[in-house]
This record gives sequence, structure tokens and C-alpha cells, in this order.
Amino acid sequence: MQQTISKLLLIAVLIVFSTAQRAVAQNPSAALANLPEADALIYVSPQRILNEAAPRVMSPAEVTKMRSAFAEIKSAAGIDPATIEYLVIAIRFNKPATNLSFNAPDVMIVAGGDFSSDSLLSLSQVYLQDKVRVEKHGSKSMTVMKIDPLVAEAEKNPLLKPFVEVGAVPLSGNSIAIGTLPYLRSAIDAADGTGRISAATLESLFRDPNVLMAASGAPLASFAKSFGLMGLENTSRESRCDTRFGNFYAAVTMTGTNFVLRGAMNADNPDTAKIINSLLSGLMKQGIDAVPDKNAQAILQGLRMSARDNEVVWEADIPEKVVTDYLKPSPTKVVIAAPAVTKPAPKRPVRRKRTKP
Repeated sequence: MQQTISKLLLIAVLIVFSTAQRAVAQNPSAALANLPEADALIYVSPQRILNEAAPRVMSPAEVTKMRSAFAEIKSAAGIDPATIEYLVIAIRFNKPATNLSFNAPDVMIVAGGDFSSDSLLSLSQVYLQDKVRVEKHGSKSMTVMKIDPLVAEAEKNPLLKPFVEVGAVPLSGNSIAIGTLPYLRSAIDAADGTGRISAATLESLFRDPNVLMAASGAPLASFAKSFGLMGLENTSRESRCDTRFGNFYAAVTMTGTNFVLRGAMNADNPDTAKIINSLLSGLMKQGIDAVPDKNAQAILQGLRMSARDNEVVWEADIPEKVVTDYLKPSPTKVVIAAPAVTKPAPKRPVRRKRTKP
């Protein structure tokens, strides 16, 4: 009896643990909560795209070929693209320098999934050897590499200087970040509990947690920061641009046999939302008519736009077949060359011998 109770308790613990694991995997917002603040985010779920969406719009032969390519990548790099749960591109705009020069934005790519980030970085260090160095910051060590082709270009264009050196750091056992060094240092600080991304930013990105891909950003706030409306990098200035106008969200999900596109842009008030909706609707109609591809036109014509409260909202339900037809390669036209016509050689006139009288 005691053994039976122990087995039942063990099963219950395993069920709770596995359920918690699935909940974490299904809640991308929780996985990104330890990232640093960002002004624009692009989120992609490779695992769902490759395992759920791709087989719907690809032929079985193409899926098999894709799986074979993944197997080769896994044997070479130790990571299967189909097991990557999330891929995030984060962009952070910077205030101008003290000499009033424009500071390029910081960029970072974060990936998480069923792989060992430490093993992946160790493998890259062995492969690159003396081309990388290790830099310590906080509780982590960054692997830093110089991008040689950009060194000479950065001398001509100062905007490229932040990208001459990029780094990589394991943020957790199964997540890795690659990007500009200042942003990676902020990512390490955020992982240690300082300067984390706001809940509002993640809520904007994950209005629907089951997205295949999503994007959100604050273009007006980014402009204000980049052009000194909030001060310089070492000098703060009270912002006069505290508005959410222009903040946007867009995402692609799946329901049944449809791909679903949803998006919204903040317009500050209902009147402005109606004005912008009218303007964008007219421009969109002209743009659709100018698209030569009929399949692309069919997708764009399914896009509906409307003004709702303070937002301009767009949405579309696109059947799988429409997407499949769009992704199909156009048939190659076979041109049959006409047989060459050989002109007969011109006949030379036959000269008759003249007889003497």
C-alpha cells in the first residue's frame, strides 16, 4: 500500500513538472522577461513554423529534404533548427554622443531551445581559435570576435564602428545572445536582475501568445531618443514626446486551415485613427492594383483595415491553399526553337561559250 501511494505521488510530481515545462514552452513572454529593454522587437518561433506551418504549405518531398538538411546541421553544429523554440531580434536606439554625433542603434539576436548554449560557444571557440577573445562582464563571459571586412569600412563610415566587434554570451543553459557589445552587457545585467524589459513591451509583442511570428515597436519614441529630444548619452533631458502614437504590433498565427494576420497601430485618439485609416486604405488599394503577381494580390485583397477606438487595426484570414499557391515556383516555360531554315546557295549563272563565225 505504501509503495502504491509512493508511485502515485511520483506520477503526480512528474505530471505537475511536465505540465509546468509545457506552460513555460507555451508562454514565450516568460522566456523573454529577462532580456534588456528594447525599442523594437521581432519574434519568430522556428519550432512552430518548421514543425506545424511548413508541412501545410510544402510538399512531402520538400519536407523530407528540409529534415535531412537539419540533420546535417545538427551533426555539424550540435543544434537542430527544428528544436529552436524562439528567435528574437531586439533593437535599442541610443541617444546622440556628447559631440552631437548620431549613435547607431544596438542590435541583438537571442535564441532559445533544446540545445546547450555553453557547448555551442565552446565549439565556436575551438573552431575560431585565435580569432576570438573572452571578455568578462558581471556573472558571464562574452566571446568577442572582430568582423574584419567592416574594419576598413568603419574608418570611412563612423556609423559602422559599433558593429566592428560582435559578441556572444550564454544567457542561460539553453539560450544564447549574439550582438553588439554594449547590448550584450545590458543583457547580462538584465539576466542578473538589472534593467529588464518592461512588461508593457512584452504585452504589446504577445497580444496572442500562440504566434508564429510577431513584431512591435515604438518608432516615434525611437526617433526622439536618437535625435536628442531626450538628451545626450551623458546628459538627460525631460522628454516632451511622451506619446504612444505610432506604436505598432503585427503577428501571424494559425487557426484551423487559415493563416491569420493581425496588427494594430496606436493613433492617440478615435478621430486621428479614422483619418489615418482612410489614408492608408486608399494607399493600400493603389498598391494592390500595382502588384503584378495574382497570388500576392489575392493575399493582399484579404487584408481588412479599420479604425477601432484609438487604433488602426488590420487583419486577414488567408487560406492555406492561397499561401501554397503563392510559394509554388512559377512553371518554367519551355521554348521550342524553330528549326533553322537553310537558304539554298545562289546559283551562279552559266556562261555559254560563244562560237566564232
